Amino acid sequence: MTIRITSRNARFQQWEALLHNRTKRHRQGEFLVQGVRPITLAIEHGWTVRTLISDGRPRMSTWASQVWESSTADQVVMAPELVAELGEKDEPSELLAVVEMPPDSLDRLQPAGLTVVFDRPTQPGNLGTLARSADAFGASGLVVTGHAADPYDPRAVRSSTGSLFALTVVRAPSHREVLEWAEPHGIRTVGTDETGSVDVRTADLTGPLLVVVGNETSGMTAAWREACDQLVSISMAGSASSLNAATAGSIVLEEAFRQRRGA
Repeated sequence: MTIRITSRNARFQQWEALLHNRTKRHRQGEFLVQGVRPITLAIEHGWTVRTLISDGRPRMSTWASQVWESSTADQVVMAPELVAELGEKDEPSELLAVVEMPPDSLDRLQPAGLTVVFDRPTQPGNLGTLARSADAFGASGLVVTGHAADPYDPRAVRSSTGSLFALTVVRAPSHREVLEWAEPHGIRTVGTDETGSVDVRTADLTGPLLVVVGNETSGMTAAWREACDQLVSISMAGSASSLNAATAGSIVLEEAFRQRRGA
């Protein structure tokens, strides 16, 4: 059955809250996904789509028709101006998706692979950018620790260009829970830090590995720094004193990818 919504009723307001209210996102256990590529990747990687929202245009694109007709999600046809509000665009998107959040269980991670940890990121855009790099360079998981930006913030999802859905995403309160999961599996921990004593190009980034990227302003916490088996730095020239956190993490991930494929 298709539901039709033409006013800012309670259900519309519930979804509107997903855009800006992280407390309501996590209380409801769902988040809003905008854009063709993010919705496509969410479906391809098996994330649960609870609701599809259409603007009711008389003729859908081939992509939208396939998604709409093959989905078992609830289907909502909404007034175009309301869809535009949820899509945060001047013009309505063809489809939006309300997607279920997976559980924050570290046991969902793959211990044999490469897992990225972003410690207390403050900017959803940086979080999404690092997720995109993690996907591009072969990481299997993304862990966000501490009081941090929300990986399910629409800004993070958009900046990841959907790569968030190719990763196992877990939030953890602190370093302790991550280390308790990692240690029994023999996973090494490498931190990125401008004071690191080992150049990233000479560090061993193979095998089961955690790559820890610190907060944009203050870097890793002292606890994370102490927990790392190795701190790596990136050689730089010019007058820049440091790199953006997501950029630094991307460089380390590219080097790990190079080593792991034997290049």
